[in-house]
Amino acid sequence: MAKKLLRSFSVLGVLFGLLFLCGSLTPSLLPRVPQVQGILSGVALAVGYGVGKAVYFTWWLLEFKEVSGPFKRIPIWISTIALGLLTVFTFNRSVVWQNSVRQKMEMPDVESAYVWLVAGIALAVALLLILIVRGMLRLVKLAIALLMRLVPRRTAIGLGSILAVLLVFSLVNSFVIQRALLAADTLFATLDRAVNDGVEAPSHDFASGGPNSLVDWDDIGINGKDFLVEGPDQAEIAAFTGRDALEPIRVYAGYSSGDNSEERAAIALQDLIKMGGFDRSVLIVATPTGTGWLDPAAIRPIAYLHGGDLAIVSTQYTYVPSWLSIIVEPDRSRLAARALFNAVFTYWTALPEDRRPKLYLFGLSLGALGSEASADLMTLFSDPIDGALWSGPPFASTIWPQLVAGRNENSPAQLPEFRDGSLVRFMNQDRIAAPAGTSWGPMRLLYLQYASDPMVFFSTNLALQRPDWLGEDRGADLSEYFNWYPLVTFLQVGFDVPMATSTPSGYGHTYDALDYIEGWIEVTQPKNWTQADTERLNALFTDFSASPI
Repeated sequence: MAKKLLRSFSVLGVLFGLLFLCGSLTPSLLPRVPQVQGILSGVALAVGYGVGKAVYFTWWLLEFKEVSGPFKRIPIWISTIALGLLTVFTFNRSVVWQNSVRQKMEMPDVESAYVWLVAGIALAVALLLILIVRGMLRLVKLAIALLMRLVPRRTAIGLGSILAVLLVFSLVNSFVIQRALLAADTLFATLDRAVNDGVEAPSHDFASGGPNSLVDWDDIGINGKDFLVEGPDQAEIAAFTGRDALEPIRVYAGYSSGDNSEERAAIALQDLIKMGGFDRSVLIVATPTGTGWLDPAAIRPIAYLHGGDLAIVSTQYTYVPSWLSIIVEPDRSRLAARALFNAVFTYWTALPEDRRPKLYLFGLSLGALGSEASADLMTLFSDPIDGALWSGPPFASTIWPQLVAGRNENSPAQLPEFRDGSLVRFMNQDRIAAPAGTSWGPMRLLYLQYASDPMVFFSTNLALQRPDWLGEDRGADLSEYFNWYPLVTFLQVGFDVPMATSTPSGYGHTYDALDYIEGWIEVTQPKNWTQADTERLNALFTDFSASPI
């Protein structure tokens, strides 16, 4: 049985599979635990096997001659030996390559058993995938054989293939995808209704869910509740600045606060008005991630910068993690961000210019995708806002890729410069990029992005095209061994996406408080703020970390 199975494999398919396997062991944006690396390598091996089979089928279809005679096996043996040695070499080097990524991110090296665990998982995954595809092909052959009794051979081949594919797709969609999505939806909905230990409804009048709020505390999800009660409060801000401070206003409408984005935006606006949000000096319209999470690393420092004299308003549009939501329902964040912005902007523009707060936008991840599209250009031209800070803009964003594509010549893709830098700038862990000698205009739009963030730099183009960000002028947090390989790099970075927040703070999709501090200072220009204040605030948030959900 085992011998029969081995003989059934295509030699060319195995050779291509080994080539893809070797490529998958090279580093990409993020370090990989052995389980993830094993699954990735198994998928790469199976894909490579399929490519090899396709090459052989194409050769046969075009009726090219095959090598025959006594020398037929020579190229096969040479290729097999060469790829066998390459596989041994890459497995041996994979530890070095993985550690090169981990060292960039100040993580401990992988353990010595890493290689063997990866190899075992990869082989099991590849065999499973290949056998599944074989089962599908047998179904196709069966359908063709049955149809050939009724229709001509060519018609049977085409119709049988289509019917078999549709049947498999229907079964997978009904019994695997739909059930998996339903289970995930149930799980994340349950998590959203939970409450973290020690979190209770606000007792003051400056937060949603409190005694003066129109939003019911029970309608707010777990992440919204954390945002509303997490510090700093008035006393903490005053103690830090040594000056009088205000209690920051935090407004948040949960997913259950309305039946749609417009209803949630309306109740959030009414809460904001009732709490005096438009009487503050700074007003931030924040779009959360898919789970309704607002990164404390971004939200907490801004309160210190402005002495509590600010209001932050946000609404929840789903409870599904960003990486899943961006695949299933990417427009939700845009619709929610647009609804909230339109509600706040309409009220804000009706106020006298000298008596209204400065208006800013904020969003991380899927929140950045929605926030950057919340206001159209004509609206901003009619009455410009003061700025925005967007971090980790995901690959499905609409405005961000246009700006990167239109960057100045010789400007790196991972940290571009856009025109004169007066309107839009980009920053990473090291600096804010702008042409020398230029200054900001009246509206400041700032993108915070790390070169190692797969949520930002994943693209379907990776399958067949080397990305601009993977040249010689690459980000400092990328491994020097990271190279581009057709199809393989697409798989690698695709596997990095759901693992994007597994990195330490300051790498991948985990944005650091110190970078947010620099970004907020640049965008909002807090009054009477000094470099010494920045150093003290940096010290307060050094080693601060928050786990994205």
